[in-house]
Amino acid sequence: MYIYIMEYLTYKYKMYSLCDRNKYLHYEIDAFAEVYNHFIALHKRYYRRFGKYPSKFTMINHLAKLKRTTRFAHWRLLPSQALQNVVERIDFGYQKFFARDNKRPPTFRSRFRYQSYTLKQAGYKFLERNKVRIGKRIFRYHKSRKFDVERIKMVTIKRDRVGDLWLCVVAKAEGIKSFMIKNGKTAGFDFGLQTYLTASDSTRTQSPLFFNRNSRKVKKANRNLSRKKKGSNNRHRARVNHARVHRRVANQRRDYHWQLAYQLCKEYDVMFFETLNIDAMKALWGRKISDLGFSDFLNILKYVAKKTGKVVKQIDQWLPSSKTCSACGTVKEDLELRERTFHCCACGLEIDRDLNAAINIHRWGRPPMAEVA
Repeated sequence: MYIYIMEYLTYKYKMYSLCDRNKYLHYEIDAFAEVYNHFIALHKRYYRRFGKYPSKFTMINHLAKLKRTTRFAHWRLLPSQALQNVVERIDFGYQKFFARDNKRPPTFRSRFRYQSYTLKQAGYKFLERNKVRIGKRIFRYHKSRKFDVERIKMVTIKRDRVGDLWLCVVAKAEGIKSFMIKNGKTAGFDFGLQTYLTASDSTRTQSPLFFNRNSRKVKKANRNLSRKKKGSNNRHRARVNHARVHRRVANQRRDYHWQLAYQLCKEYDVMFFETLNIDAMKALWGRKISDLGFSDFLNILKYVAKKTGKVVKQIDQWLPSSKTCSACGTVKEDLELRERTFHCCACGLEIDRDLNAAINIHRWGRPPMAEVA
């Protein structure tokens, strides 16, 4: 089954490593970091004086006044829409903080941690032969996929921790959206530390644990970085190599998540998962939770499911999926984490702990038969 869709897609391209030309983009990112930190200080000062935070439009008007002063005259060399976008980013961060989506408000960033700036309607022009004009200079990029130049919404110049530059293009994409053949299969899934995914039909998926597999390279890069003198060129090269190792691990994990997401969407029509408290899990088990990447995988799976016509649902995190017997429904309150086999005192059921939780997630996630009818 195929239908035509219209949606925004982000195309990410790596820019050619031209040190004599790319240095201007690095200078601009560093300049935007200065603007960002200045407005963070303004927000804090405004709150101390008036007891409230300024609005986005107040800061944008203040930005226009600052550009006319002698002290901040160099800001006029930067794209005006990208400057306004810096203020919008700060306002967006505060809005998420007020809505309790973020634990802390936006804070200061060094020029090494500030990574990108965004151009909207102006400041760029795409040319032939994989070239793009940003400002008055022309840069080249690796064009791995085609996009419609007439339907571009915005362009973001991004710098990663390695120092490589990336061109992120948000454009309307009109094409064919494929729906996988539906087989009517539904399943519940339980995340685990030993077994990555346990399905209610007894299917198990193991995680490669990419950080653990590359631990020797990570330790070597850490040791090499710790031995270099701060501020030296050798330390800079060691820091870049350290960031490159971590980027490779992240890319391997992300590629595995995409492949697993398409595999699950091919096998099941409706998938049920338990809502997890990732922060609490990190406090208990630390680095292994980050290596497994439960949240990133769920986000990827939801996108693939929407693209292929499948459904992903999550149940309440406070439901006792592991402590409830999947046969009789008896709740075993004294179940400890080290008990990997669930023993029911009421009906005598003996079943794997993760499989028992997956069966409960599947049963609680499905609607009653009366609602289906």
